[in-house]
Amino acid sequence: MSVSKSLPHDAARLHVTGAARYVDDIPTPRGTLHLAFGLAQIACGRIAGIDLEAVRAAPGVVGVWEAKDLPSDCDCSPSAHDEPMLSGHTVNYLGQPVFLVAADSHLAARRAARLARVDYQKRDAILTVDEALAAESRFEDGPRIWARGDAGEAIDAAPNVVEGAIEMGGQEHFYLEGQAALALPQENGDMVIHASTQHPTEIQHKVAHALHLPMHGVRVETRRMGGGFGGKESQGNALAIACAVVAAATGRPVKMRYDRDDDFMITGKRHDFRIDYRVGFDDEGRISGIEFVQMTRCGWAQDLSLPVADRAMLHADNAYHLPNVRIESHRLKTNTQSATAFRGFGGPQGMLGIERVMDHVAHALGRDPLAVRRANYYAEMARGGSAPAPSAPPRSLSGKMKEDQVTPYGQPVEDFILHALTDSLAETCEYASRRKAVAAWNAANAVLKKGIALTSVKFGISFTLTHLNQAGALVHVYQDGSVQMNHGGTEMGQGLFQKVAQVAASRFGLPLEAVKITATDTGKVPNTSATAASSGSDLNGMAVMAACDTIRDRMAEHLAALHQAEARSVRFADGRVFVGEAEMSFAEAAKLCYEGRVSLSATGFYKTPKVSWDRIKGEGRPFFYFAYGASCSEVVVDTLTGEYRILRTDILHDCGRSLNPSLDIGQIEGGFVQGAGWLTTEELVWDGEGLLRTHAPSTYKIPACSDRPEVFNVALWEGENREETIYRSKAVGEPPFMHGISVLMALSDAVASCGSAYPALDAPATPERVLAAVRRVRG
Repeated sequence: MSVSKSLPHDAARLHVTGAARYVDDIPTPRGTLHLAFGLAQIACGRIAGIDLEAVRAAPGVVGVWEAKDLPSDCDCSPSAHDEPMLSGHTVNYLGQPVFLVAADSHLAARRAARLARVDYQKRDAILTVDEALAAESRFEDGPRIWARGDAGEAIDAAPNVVEGAIEMGGQEHFYLEGQAALALPQENGDMVIHASTQHPTEIQHKVAHALHLPMHGVRVETRRMGGGFGGKESQGNALAIACAVVAAATGRPVKMRYDRDDDFMITGKRHDFRIDYRVGFDDEGRISGIEFVQMTRCGWAQDLSLPVADRAMLHADNAYHLPNVRIESHRLKTNTQSATAFRGFGGPQGMLGIERVMDHVAHALGRDPLAVRRANYYAEMARGGSAPAPSAPPRSLSGKMKEDQVTPYGQPVEDFILHALTDSLAETCEYASRRKAVAAWNAANAVLKKGIALTSVKFGISFTLTHLNQAGALVHVYQDGSVQMNHGGTEMGQGLFQKVAQVAASRFGLPLEAVKITATDTGKVPNTSATAASSGSDLNGMAVMAACDTIRDRMAEHLAALHQAEARSVRFADGRVFVGEAEMSFAEAAKLCYEGRVSLSATGFYKTPKVSWDRIKGEGRPFFYFAYGASCSEVVVDTLTGEYRILRTDILHDCGRSLNPSLDIGQIEGGFVQGAGWLTTEELVWDGEGLLRTHAPSTYKIPACSDRPEVFNVALWEGENREETIYRSKAVGEPPFMHGISVLMALSDAVASCGSAYPALDAPATPERVLAAVRRVRG
């Protein structure tokens, strides 16, 4: 079988040779126009007057559009219809598109956009969490509150109590390929869109709405993206709509791409959070009651902020059983870029809150933080890393049933494996001996301090909006035995196409080179969900399997009839088909079936079972299963400057029965580095006027190759998913991102060695913040 094999990315050779084609590489027809937005220069206020004559007269300009010139509101929102493509008279953030320029070149459009003269009437902008709270500026009438048990009573009765807060910044997606779209007008007003998007169906829907077309009048194609990370789930809508509007108005092909600084200024980021906590616990560190107040800055439009904030609440427990818990979430509206989806989708923020609590509790007790974490784990499964029968209840390591083994939102935890997984990682990375060595080092060195931390991940897999948990596929077998397939997932470098091709090859018993996946296309597979929520392989793999099995069963029935055999005896393997005593190549079998008038094309469909969720009550089963992992990081900090290095990181991650171990390890490595970047070097800074000061690579630092750990070990946990996923694999897109938390906790451990006070290290833990924490700890 092709599954579970370490095979290279399907476009690896194209990537490294530069031959891979992205939207900006597509040869454009003669006469193609290029677009640029003119951006607002204030964060809040009204446009009293606007003079665009110099823009219209600029060299190469073909047309200029204001909001009043558009065929509709051209709404770009994925949720609340509150995000017009152009601002109109009201400005909501600094960088908001105000007008649109079409010119005969990209450079001409950008130059012309800077010539506008706009008269603004400024108003006081709401920029911070505290300002939004004071003004009651929010996206829901009040805070969303979920509770289980009586947290306040449990905290008051506990022998130990700590309270505190952690702030965590946002994050720029910094995909290597920027936002881009190309619109090609067709006959009868139809439109073909090439877009760098994780959600072709949403682009189709939004373009159709803008042009007053039925959805069948718009076809969206996406071959690949040069990275997405959630930043191309909804943020590509504006470019595609703009291209379509101008193409419809002029009858000419239209292309748009953001330069990096425009991309920073216009598009949304990861939501930044502040989480306040109060927790009661015993002398072993076991939590009896906990209260969280999560405050998230959502920006000017709703976008996906409500489900992001929901998922932060859903992951407030991470891997820990919280018998009495209250989670209060504030979704705050501010005059900044509209925060959007980003890898983990709120999960990392909620998870970081409870990991800070574990670190704080351990410091208050003077205990090893790993011991405190283990004391609060959910109960282990009865058979170590393997899953019990689905009907068997979860049990502790002693075999005794653990009561109330449910999350704060009421989902039973039936697949917990972190006890055994943590033991395995702690042994292979020599955590205990290295922790003693770190203590000895810190006792002997006054300037350079080391820290070590082992943290864990329990991440829920599924869209929390239940109806999005579906996928379709289209598979063709040609008479020469080659296979072509299409599905609703998008390729953004993660290897989804290769994994799904491996599934198809395995179902037909073919070598991988016999299978080709074509570009994602709304004209082939309709009504698709975004490639997000780590669900790409889970959903699309199952849909493709269903289509392949339909064709395979038709072939088996026909071939069996030709050879007077039973259909169930027909076997597909090694590029050949076995029918009783007869044997033939797959190509020969396909030709026989074609000549026998057997349909060799089929659609497949899959919907995730078991999931149901009431977000208002905060109850149900939002996740089909959980993915697990643990990471151990060691750092060294210069206490005179706050600078630091990651010395070593060891990760053991649960991918179930991996479809492709090499691709999964690559995702784990990349996820960790991106997560560590969020918590260390990547700092978004707005000034008092609402201007994003870190709007280019010169001022915003993503991790470089030199920032990776000097020793970096990644391994996959051996086991399989207890749920019936595609070949019992588990999702791997988002869960590894949270391994970066071990770096922040290791930095906190290093700073804590400088004195007796708790470091209370916020994120991103830049050298400046680390140095300030050192000084606080030293008193």
